[in-house]
Amino acid sequence: MTASFGSSEEEKETGRIEAFSDGIFGIAVTLLILDITVPKASSVRGKTTLLRVLVSEWPIYLAYLNSFITVLIMWMNHHKLFRHIRRSDHMFMLYNGLLLMGVTFVPFPTAVLAEFINTPDARTAAALYSGSYLAIAIMFYVLWHYAARGHRLLARNHNRESVAAISRQYRFGPILYLIAFLLSFVSVWASVGMCAGLAVFFALPGVTKKPETEVTTVRTGLTGRES
Repeated sequence: MTASFGSSEEEKETGRIEAFSDGIFGIAVTLLILDITVPKASSVRGKTTLLRVLVSEWPIYLAYLNSFITVLIMWMNHHKLFRHIRRSDHMFMLYNGLLLMGVTFVPFPTAVLAEFINTPDARTAAALYSGSYLAIAIMFYVLWHYAARGHRLLARNHNRESVAAISRQYRFGPILYLIAFLLSFVSVWASVGMCAGLAVFFALPGVTKKPETEVTTVRTGLTGRES
């Protein structure tokens, strides 16, 4: 009864933070679609057809798809962190708020990239785009490092192997996004492609071992006694 009560209290402590964060992520992905506008009938004249007008907007579609998937993966990772984080304090809420500010900013560099990707200012747009993801990666690292250091805000019965796997994965995030940012000054498509690849990397679950308690339980069930 005591353990159950403690677990319930921990979930209540972070419940409002998770609910608020989910709402912000929902707003961010909704704002992305606003960059895709319906073509005006007056723009389809002469030899131009609606199909050609739609196809000519491919940079906007690509930027939308890339950013939607990236924000979705950010939400997945945020949810993954809160499977282990069960307590909060003032600084943690501040770091979480700064992370969410970065997430809501994503539609802006996405729109800029879509608008300027075929212009001489494409590198500047790509730098803004990848730089935004660099800032978000740093905030993810800071948020997790603050919560996990010394198991400060983690659940009392957290899986140490899973926590270690997340820490290893997040350690490389800012470095890799910094490379993507630097690439934007050399090759726009290499930078954008690396950002897309990193999104896939962070979508992959960390490789962890089963908790020792779980292994013991399985063995006990098979043998009828503790090993």
